[in-house]
Amino acid sequence: MNKESLRKFWYSLSPKYRFTIRRLYYFPADLRDKIQGKRHKYVPPRGSIYTGSPANAEAYIDQGRRQLQLLKQHINLKPDDAILDIGSGIGRTAIALTEYLKPQGSYTGFDVVKLGVDWCNSKIGKDHPNFQFEYIPLFNDLYNTSDLKAEEFVFPYNEGAFDKVFSFSVFTHMQIDEIQNYFKETYRVLRKDGLAFSTFFLYDDHNENYISTDNKFKFPIKKNGFRLMNDDVKSGNIAIHKATLKAMLAKENLEAVTIIDGFWKNKSNYSKVASYQDVVVFRKI
Repeated sequence: MNKESLRKFWYSLSPKYRFTIRRLYYFPADLRDKIQGKRHKYVPPRGSIYTGSPANAEAYIDQGRRQLQLLKQHINLKPDDAILDIGSGIGRTAIALTEYLKPQGSYTGFDVVKLGVDWCNSKIGKDHPNFQFEYIPLFNDLYNTSDLKAEEFVFPYNEGAFDKVFSFSVFTHMQIDEIQNYFKETYRVLRKDGLAFSTFFLYDDHNENYISTDNKFKFPIKKNGFRLMNDDVKSGNIAIHKATLKAMLAKENLEAVTIIDGFWKNKSNYSKVASYQDVVVFRKI
């Protein structure tokens, strides 16, 4: 079975089965780590990591530190900022932030997977009172079968509550109307001079054919202004045309300050950026 067929099969499974298979697959490695004393207090077992590539403790922490560097570089993240992590996952970025945020700074994260939120609260939140994680039972055909819809979700935070808002590999797994709503909510909770950072799969007229047919990471399903990897699991992976993204931001009075191509569609970018996905920095107009 080739990678594309395997990916289609994987997306055809329910979230419950995908989580179970992942835990069983990585059980030998997790057991070995436990026996050898290689577990880190804040790093979950590999089988529990449902976002990104499962890794040993050292690699997992390093991934989070690289994400922190991106935030410091592109949105000038400061130790005393109030920050919101959209799709906090199972603590990859939060772990690095425990080493950076001062007590007067604050971290708030929410996620649609209860496993990740519970882990983060029991480990990171327990030791760091300025870190809070919240479970939001939103429907996502990749992660959650709840009834609450992301396109109607109102972030449970006050207007202008955050200096910085960020997300890693979240808008790559959402549908267009859901992303539009999250842009609206980001505008509402972001302070006037605040900045937002998010990663996407983006394309333009010059490379659309390449990402749909030739690239190893393909988006063959063409829609109006975006492309899907799998039409049956629309949250599996989505690529958005850059013009569409800019129009979506403008609709919510947001402006793309910087767009930096990742190396997912152009390996020559690897030495220039530290992100596999494309980076977008945006602000209130």
